[in-house]
Amino acid sequence: MSKDEAAPPAKGTEPPKDKDAPPAPPTQADVAFTVKHNLQLLDKAVTLLEPRFTTRAIRGIPALRKQLSGHPDRLADVISSDAIYPADSPRRASLLEYLGNPVLPSASAEMEVDDVTPAPSAAASTLTSLAHKTTPAPSSTTTAPPAAPLANLPEADVYVSLLVLLHLLDSKAYDQAKSLAKGLIADIGDWNRRTMDQLASKAYFFWVRVWEASGEDTAALRTSLLAAQRTAALRHDDDLQATLLPLLLRNYLQHHLYDQADRLVSKTTFPEGTAGNAQIARWYYYVGRIRAIQLNYTEAHSNLQQAIRRAPEAKAAPGFLQTAHKLSIIVELLMGEIPERSIFRQPVLKSALKPYLEIVQAVRTGSITTFNEALANNTSKFQADHNTSLIVRLRHNVIKTALRTISLAYSRIPLADVSAKLHLNSEEDAEYIVAKAIRDGVIDAVVDHEKGFMMSKEAGDVYATNEPQQAFDTRIKFLLELHNQSVKAMRYPLNAHAKELASAGEARERERELAKEIEEDGDADMDGGDMFE
Repeated sequence: MSKDEAAPPAKGTEPPKDKDAPPAPPTQADVAFTVKHNLQLLDKAVTLLEPRFTTRAIRGIPALRKQLSGHPDRLADVISSDAIYPADSPRRASLLEYLGNPVLPSASAEMEVDDVTPAPSAAASTLTSLAHKTTPAPSSTTTAPPAAPLANLPEADVYVSLLVLLHLLDSKAYDQAKSLAKGLIADIGDWNRRTMDQLASKAYFFWVRVWEASGEDTAALRTSLLAAQRTAALRHDDDLQATLLPLLLRNYLQHHLYDQADRLVSKTTFPEGTAGNAQIARWYYYVGRIRAIQLNYTEAHSNLQQAIRRAPEAKAAPGFLQTAHKLSIIVELLMGEIPERSIFRQPVLKSALKPYLEIVQAVRTGSITTFNEALANNTSKFQADHNTSLIVRLRHNVIKTALRTISLAYSRIPLADVSAKLHLNSEEDAEYIVAKAIRDGVIDAVVDHEKGFMMSKEAGDVYATNEPQQAFDTRIKFLLELHNQSVKAMRYPLNAHAKELASAGEARERERELAKEIEEDGDADMDGGDMFE
C-alpha cells in the first residue's frame, strides 16, 4: 500500500462525525417524548407543590413551537395518543378539530406497513415456533391498572391547549385562535387553581398577541385585563401581575391614553423580584416611553437603560433591542447629550438605526437644513416607530446648538443674519429665539433691540460655574446606582453564615459561664455576710 492511499477503517469503528454539521431534525418520536416529559413535570409540580417544575415545562415551549411549526400532524398525533387524552374525550376531539383533523403520521405509517408486509422466512418461522415453546404460561396474579391519561390534569390540558394556540397563531388562523384562547381563559377562571398561575400568564399573553396579530382593536380587551389584574393583585399572583401590567401599559400607549397609563404605574407595584427578565424589560420600556412623553427625560433615560440591560440576547430578541435603542437615542438627544457612536456600529442595530444616525448628526452639528432633510426622508420610518412627535421636539435642540456655534464664532452679528442661518421666517422670530436661549443659559450674550444685533460676551472660566459640580454629581449617582444593582445581583457562597453562627454560639457560651461565675461570687458574698450578723 502506498503512502498516498488511505488506510481502510478498522472493523467496529465508526467514521468521525463532522462537528460543524447541522443537528438532525427532530422526529415525531422526539416531539411526543418532549410533550409527555413536560406533562409529567406538570404532574410533579402539582403533586409536590413545586412551581419550579412548571417553570421547566414552560421553558421548553419555544423549542417545541419551532418543531411543531408547519407540522400540525405531529401535534395531532400526540393529542390522539391514549396516554394524553382518553379515546372518548370531547376535549381531544375539539383540539383535533382546531388543527383541522390532519392525517396522523402513525396511522399513515401503519397503512404503509400493512400494504407492504413481506412473507415470513423459514428462519423467522423457526424462531417464532421456538419462542412459543419457551413462553411461560400466564400467571394468575393480577396486572397493574393502566396509568391515567396525562391530560386529565387541568394544568396538562392547559399546556396542550397552549401548543395548539401557538400553532394557530403561526398559521395565521386568527379566528380559531381567538375562540380557543377565550375558552381557555374561561376554563382557567373556572378551575381557579394556584398551581396554574404561570400557565395562566402565558394564556393571557398569547390571547392579547392573537388580537394584535389579527389587526383588530385591542381596546375591547382592556376591561378583561383590568379585571384579571384586580383579581391577581388580591390573590398576590405575582406571575400573572408581571404579565398583565406590561400588557395594560401597552394597551394604553397604543390608544394614546398616557394619563391613564401614568395612573396605573403610580397605583400599582410591579413584582420585580419574582418576574422574569423579559417582563421586567417590557415594563421598564413602557414606563420609559411614558416619562418621555411627559418631558421627564432623566427618568425616561434611566428606565430605558434598565430595559436594555434586562433585555434578552440580540439573537433572541433583536426587535426589542432595536426599538429600545431608538427611543433611548431620542431621549438622550432631548437631554442635550450625544449618544456614543459605538451604538450605531453594532451588527444588530446598524441598519435599523441609520435614520436616527442622520438625526444625531444634524443635532450635533446644529444644521437645520440637515435636520429637515433627515426628517423628510425618514418620516414613514419614524411614524412606524411612533417616535415622530418626539423627534419634532429635537428641532429646538438643533436651534440651540446652532445658536451656541454662532455665539462662539461671532462676537457681534445682526439678527437678520441669525434668521438666515437658522432658516427662520423673520428677524422677529430670531430675536425671540435668541432671547429665550439667553434666559435658559444656552448662550452668554446680549440682544440690542434698537440696533438689531446680538453681541456675545467673552467666554469665562467654566470651573467658576456649577457645571463641574453637576457633572460630578451625575457620575457619582450613576456609580452608586450601578453599585446597588451589583450588590442586588451578587450571589453569596453557600453556608457562608456558618462561621458567624459558630462564633455567636461561642459568645453565648462565654456569657453563660460569666453569669455562672458572677452568681457563685454573689452566693459567697452572702455567706460571708451572715458571719457578721
